[in-house]
Amino acid sequence: MTAVKTTIAGRRGWAALRLLTAGSLAAMLAGCYHTTLAQNDPYPRNYEQRHPITLQEGVYSVDVFIGRNRGGLAPSQRADVLAFARTWQRESMSGIAIDVPSGGPTGRAVAASMREIYSILAAAGVPRNVVYARRQPARPSSLAIIKLNYTRLTAKAGPCGLWPKDLGPAAGADYIENRPYWNLGCATQRNLAAMVANPADLVQPRAEDSPYEARRSVVVDKYRKGDFPSGTYTGYDQGKISDLGK
Repeated sequence: MTAVKTTIAGRRGWAALRLLTAGSLAAMLAGCYHTTLAQNDPYPRNYEQRHPITLQEGVYSVDVFIGRNRGGLAPSQRADVLAFARTWQRESMSGIAIDVPSGGPTGRAVAASMREIYSILAAAGVPRNVVYARRQPARPSSLAIIKLNYTRLTAKAGPCGLWPKDLGPAAGADYIENRPYWNLGCATQRNLAAMVANPADLVQPRAEDSPYEARRSVVVDKYRKGDFPSGTYTGYDQGKISDLGK
């Protein structure tokens, strides 16, 4: 009789263990299913996910206007070409393409201006083999445009002004859960993308610069003498009207 009771108790224990294991497995599956739904949420809560800043290939251009009776560049145009060459050295991802109008009433002025443009680029350190001209038909007017172009990295976000959901009362979860409206944060992301000096900084840090040698020499010399190595600041409290805390 005792053996029979022991066998029944053992079967009940195994049955309880099976139920516990099945419940744990179901809980794990439910957790995985919930995580999957959270990752596939069609409405991102974070503005950085709704309006991400992306790095794209853009074109930087400078227009040089050439009149029919002028045989060269004006001083301001020379400065524009020189600034273009310096920015090309700093941020370019390609060579320099120059759109040159060919023929027409401004043909001779354009040819003289191109010789001066080539000389300015060469003086700024731009190799001649990265500069190429693309001839285009000139317009039948007394004004020609020489366009200097190169490809660079740009950061963009948006477009803004999209309203896929209503802001007023609605029956969906967007209104019930008080989710942020879609356009929120788009202008901030777009302005940040436009203001950043080097779009690559949004992806990776820059290399460290060398330390300031003059300041380091002063600090090391004070350390050698046993002096306090920090700077001395005087006169910063002359504007106080109270001695409280002294």
